[in-house]
Amino acid sequence: MNKEIRIGNHYISENSPAYIIAEMSANHNMDYDRAVRIIHAAKEAGADAIKIQTYTADTITLDCDAPDFQITQGTLWDGRTFHDLYAEAYTPWEWQPKLQEIAKELDIDFFSSPFDFSSVDFLEEMKVPAYKVASYEITDIPLIRKIAALKKPVIISTGIAMEEDIELALKTCKEAGNENVILLKCCSAYPSPYEDINLKTMVDMADRFDCITGLSDHTEGHAVSCAAVAMGAKVIEKHLTLRRADGGVDSAFSMEPEEFAEMVKNIRISEKAMGQVTYELTKKQISGRDFSRSLYIAEDMEAGDVFTEDNLRSVRPGFGLHPKYYDEILGRRVTHAVTKGTALKWDLVE
Repeated sequence: MNKEIRIGNHYISENSPAYIIAEMSANHNMDYDRAVRIIHAAKEAGADAIKIQTYTADTITLDCDAPDFQITQGTLWDGRTFHDLYAEAYTPWEWQPKLQEIAKELDIDFFSSPFDFSSVDFLEEMKVPAYKVASYEITDIPLIRKIAALKKPVIISTGIAMEEDIELALKTCKEAGNENVILLKCCSAYPSPYEDINLKTMVDMADRFDCITGLSDHTEGHAVSCAAVAMGAKVIEKHLTLRRADGGVDSAFSMEPEEFAEMVKNIRISEKAMGQVTYELTKKQISGRDFSRSLYIAEDMEAGDVFTEDNLRSVRPGFGLHPKYYDEILGRRVTHAVTKGTALKWDLVE
């Protein structure tokens, strides 16, 4: 797979900083001005991209209240039909070009998750720089084929995917001539229990499928996202709202702006701390060796006195001989009189 993928002005690779996506989803609560404020909040919090979703209730499901279309899986939305939920959650299409322009003015990437052919065509007219395939759409091979054929980066969440689902999705992209694919480890539970995240799978996916990987994170807080970056995640996606207390179908598992900014800050700290593989010391570390152990005279000694465990000690600071010479020096004699606290040098040893 391609190991450097460009989205907007960002280059995502094994050596790049994590690309951080703020997912608006339904947190606009059907208020255009609120959607605008969320984009501003994403930019101010340090996100690299704002992502929306492009569908209508009729393009994503059927207007039907038969048992199959009732939500009963122990979610936040139980008791509703799919059509009812998505009629409340969708982002009006007439907003989307205007929101894209606002994101462009703020210099933050803007793209979307399409959920059917018509939404792909709509987004392609907007010239979005990338496409996101949501977890539940990873089995929609015709949709993935259409997206992949556009030759733009494709980010695929794997929240409900078995290994063979991932293999088929990647095979579909490759057959369409598109290897610019990023896989996101994901747990499709809202919010997700920490013990169900299995970040080690994200690392395995990078090796197994030879692609850039990241995390679509539905857990509470930012500890899991920071851990994912420390383990090699190059994309982090988190839901962003203005205030959870404002309500909305996704508010319970979304971050507030201050929390998102704290996450970004800690991700960047984690990246700095990871650094590179090196055994070279910094200037501060080299000067810090002054506080390491070394051999010192622990009692006043006269010329010819024998070095013993009482008068020769390995102590801080580090200006004397290396402690590795301690056993070699015991039993030998001092060349001339020395006082307690003298750093041992070879010219003091007969």
